[in-house]
Amino acid sequence: MAFCCKKAVGIAMRISMLLAIQRPLFAQHRQGYTLSELADSAAHHLPAILQKQALVNSAQANVTDARHAALPALKLSDQVTMASANGAPGTYLPLGAISTAGAIRSDNIYQPASGNIAMLYGEYELINFGLRKARVQDALSGEQLAAADLAKDQYLLKLRVGKLYFSILKGLYQLGVDEQNIHRYASVNNVILALARSGIKPGVDSSLAQAELAKSRISYNQLTGEIKQLQQQLSFLTGITDSIMIDTTVKRYDLTPPAGDSSADNPLIDYYRKQKEVYQAADNLIRKSYLPKILLAGGFWGRGTSIDYTDDNNYKALSSGLAYQRFNYALGVSFIYNLFDGVHRKDKMAVNQYKIQASDYGLAQQQQALNTALQQAEAAIHTALQNLQELPPQLNAAANAYDQKLAQYKAGIINLVDLTNASFVLYRTQTDYVEALNDWLQAKLDKAAASGNLDPFIQSIKN
Repeated sequence: MAFCCKKAVGIAMRISMLLAIQRPLFAQHRQGYTLSELADSAAHHLPAILQKQALVNSAQANVTDARHAALPALKLSDQVTMASANGAPGTYLPLGAISTAGAIRSDNIYQPASGNIAMLYGEYELINFGLRKARVQDALSGEQLAAADLAKDQYLLKLRVGKLYFSILKGLYQLGVDEQNIHRYASVNNVILALARSGIKPGVDSSLAQAELAKSRISYNQLTGEIKQLQQQLSFLTGITDSIMIDTTVKRYDLTPPAGDSSADNPLIDYYRKQKEVYQAADNLIRKSYLPKILLAGGFWGRGTSIDYTDDNNYKALSSGLAYQRFNYALGVSFIYNLFDGVHRKDKMAVNQYKIQASDYGLAQQQQALNTALQQAEAAIHTALQNLQELPPQLNAAANAYDQKLAQYKAGIINLVDLTNASFVLYRTQTDYVEALNDWLQAKLDKAAASGNLDPFIQSIKN
């Protein structure tokens, strides 16, 4: 692998020197933005990523809320009333009715009486059999899933930026090839014009050469437009508003294979693991939510009324009921359990179990997809390296053939068609070299993404 990488570095350096016609086509940022700079800018700019970051912050706040759910309830209330006070014996089920406390009389008295009651009531889940811990763990799992979702989207965004980066790089190299092609046809046209003026070559050769020159310029212009479109896409992702010029220094290709395989840390895998942990935490929370609870409750209250306490139908002034006249307290422990909670727990756990099963399938699907992508990337790397090793001799041969054909054309030995064919072979070979180099870089990027080594790979693409 190290041998192949060294060969690829040498190949990349040769192609860079071959195509290094660097023109100030776009605004420059130092020597150009590195892939690391672009990926970092995208990860901190794209609104979709900032949205996921906000959801992570929300999940963190939810953890705090879950911890605070264990605080006791302590309620302070005060109520001033004016109402009648006619009670009746008997028992009734709760109907949300208004309770009337007082003695029993033989008749109804509709004279209003004032009353005032203030209460301080507290309630605390003394024992809830692990519900408090399960509630916090459920919130923590949600926070970890939100963070994993953010990391997954950032990972995919870096991969997308990397693909755009190498596509622009390919375009710039191809632009160099096209510019060399333009120079060749311009030189051929100048030679034809000189030979035509001297009567050695027919004038039609000049027309054909000018047609090929125009064609090569059209190709150059189209490629320039395509590069600008790719730059606009990169600008959208990174938030860099000026025209993006990427770094094209040859040191960028000094790639060192990452030590080992860190696919276990791949954010695309970790997301599904965290998803399953959320459902498992929810399963535990469901179990704990339907267990009995032991509550510690206590209260202190004061009561006032405008009815005489001797209950002799002595209704005093309404203002006399605004003051507190009697005070009480209570402290108790209560046991609460819904006898049908077992049915509810079983139903909800059945629903959650299917979610856990779905997360297992999602994890297996993602692992298979990444394994397939890794194998495909390794095959593409092998093919690209083979092509890059075969192309230099072909490139040298095509360049020598063109030089020989140009000399033969000047000497009148061959016609323009032969020279044009030689020029096309050279152009096609240079283009094949650029495409093979791009295939190698894209495959290396895909392999890094599939194996979980995307960040080390991006860091290795630098000045």
